[in-house]
Amino acid sequence: MKLYQLATIKTNFQDADFWLIRRGSESRVGEPSREFYKEHIGIKVTRTDILLPDYLFYALKHIQLRGYWAKRARGSLRLVSITVEDVRNIELSSS
Repeated sequence: MKLYQLATIKTNFQDADFWLIRRGSESRVGEPSREFYKEHIGIKVTRTDILLPDYLFYALKHIQLRGYWAKRARGSLRLVSITVEDVRNIELSSS
């Protein structure tokens, strides 16, 4: 199952549950934040019967700390970015 099947994901999304830093250094890109900024990627869980927003926040924090986005981000050495499509296609496992 992909994340887009359980959540709405887009930029300039003030009503999101939380946001991911879309552009920045390799160490910060993809970092979840509770602070709205129109350039960040907003995530609003729509299937709360399957996935809790707080759980997803900390799960995404974990993968960011493990270097998931650093390996996938594109850009120059100082400024890299991820796309909404990158986030939408995160594979979730039920096991």
